[in-house]
Amino acid sequence: MSQHIIPIPRLEALPQVAASFATLVEERGIIAFWGGMGFGKTTFIKALARHWEVLDEVTSPTFSLINEYHTANGQRVYHMDFYRIESLDEAFDLGLEDYFNDPNARVLMEWPSVVEPLLPQDRLDVTLAVDDDGLRTISFTL
Repeated sequence: MSQHIIPIPRLEALPQVAASFATLVEERGIIAFWGGMGFGKTTFIKALARHWEVLDEVTSPTFSLINEYHTANGQRVYHMDFYRIESLDEAFDLGLEDYFNDPNARVLMEWPSVVEPLLPQDRLDVTLAVDDDGLRTISFTL
């Protein structure tokens, strides 16, 4: 296993960073994005969606909780945001297991700590961070 840290030097670099990330994690279907409010989770997921040729406009699922998108090659992308989930029972009622077990989908989750006991062990955990100088990084272990 190796630790990867990818800097995001500026917003304009996001498409290249998303492409590099996507190449590294190509086989990973379930990805949990960790990071504080305003760290860029949704923005990065939008860049990934563009790289994967998602056909729809990608929006934050903060209120819908789960958005479903489709790529040009027919793959589904589920974008989840658990920020507003108040209990594990509420999360369980969403039928997360069905999404996690969809063989033709990628699952991208924001605020996974809220539902951590329900998350599959084979997920990829990705941390977005912002240092004191405002430099953003993405880190994960493969």
